[in-house]
Amino acid sequence: MDGARSLLLALVLAAALATVVPARAQGTSPPEPPSKFRDPEDGRFDVSGFLDTAHGFLPLIVPITEPALGYGAVAAATFISGKGLGEGTRPNIATVGALRTDNGSRGWFGAHLGTWLDDRLRTIVALADVDVNLEFFGIGGEQISEAGLTYSIKGKGGVLGGNYRIGASDLWIGLRYANVRTTVAFEDAASGLPGVLPSDSKLRLGALTPSITLDKRDNFFTPTNGWYLDLSVPVFRDSFGSDRNFEKLDLTGMWFRPLGERLFLAVRGSAKDSSGHTPFFLRPYVALRGVQDLRFQGQQAAEVEAEVRWRLKSRFSVVGFAGYGVARSSYVQDREASVTAGGAGFRYLIARRYGLHLGLDLAGSADDTAIYVVFGNAWLRP
Repeated sequence: MDGARSLLLALVLAAALATVVPARAQGTSPPEPPSKFRDPEDGRFDVSGFLDTAHGFLPLIVPITEPALGYGAVAAATFISGKGLGEGTRPNIATVGALRTDNGSRGWFGAHLGTWLDDRLRTIVALADVDVNLEFFGIGGEQISEAGLTYSIKGKGGVLGGNYRIGASDLWIGLRYANVRTTVAFEDAASGLPGVLPSDSKLRLGALTPSITLDKRDNFFTPTNGWYLDLSVPVFRDSFGSDRNFEKLDLTGMWFRPLGERLFLAVRGSAKDSSGHTPFFLRPYVALRGVQDLRFQGQQAAEVEAEVRWRLKSRFSVVGFAGYGVARSSYVQDREASVTAGGAGFRYLIARRYGLHLGLDLAGSADDTAIYVVFGNAWLRP
């Protein structure tokens, strides 16, 4: 599950579940203050005012729809503040909560996303203790089971990091530190599985992740113009508190362009690599709507996805999307597995001043069909 996406989705659910204050009777009563949940321009439901003035914790329920975890929910108390921040800027978010799904996955977490120094510094602090049930399908084209082998992974640890803007440019330099203890157990015997090492069963993992990001999007939440490029390189070393030395690499690019007054095109591409001693559960995988997370893993993985959004006359939009992904490995000989996926959905402009959209996508591939709750856009980056 994308933790940042769930945290941000909590913003909209808070507004939707909030109690509406009844109107005052006409007469000598003082005038009503501006509504936090209605746009003064068109009178429609809108949470821009809530973002500007929100203070205090709110009880929330956020749906989980990722096929890898099953269906369930996150229950959380969340603090959100957008007051004083510019349009499109990431709000400050703090949350504490727990999750549970129908496949037995469960856990708790706490996190804070901060924006400081007039949006020159963005920070993340997170702690979590989770026990999730997943399925292993093999690495690259080495298909070990059509249905997948069930395994559980327990993880306990945290992340601390930040990104700093260079001068007045759109270039950000980042550094994160993560330390997690993991325990993995297969439902059936896992000895001899390609890509799975005996020591993968219990590890302490510590990593520094330097990153460089060029962000020229016109909006943080739902961009319509510009592009984004990010290179992140997690480095796991014993000097950082890791039981095993290995590296990963993640290069992601996104491009947004209006094709007319109401038609918008977006394209995302990603390429990922991992070194020889990477634990199997951290191997790169194809990340597409309609494809179960971790179903197509490899030593390397890549995908490309395009989306077209048509804005209707009201606040609603309809979207269509399609993508292709491939995972490769070379344990015995060069192998690869590929997949195509696509689908459609709708969006509602939930906060006009911030350019925020909320919606649902129905997506499918040859093996999976899933519904996704989308906040901002499907490729939201914290």
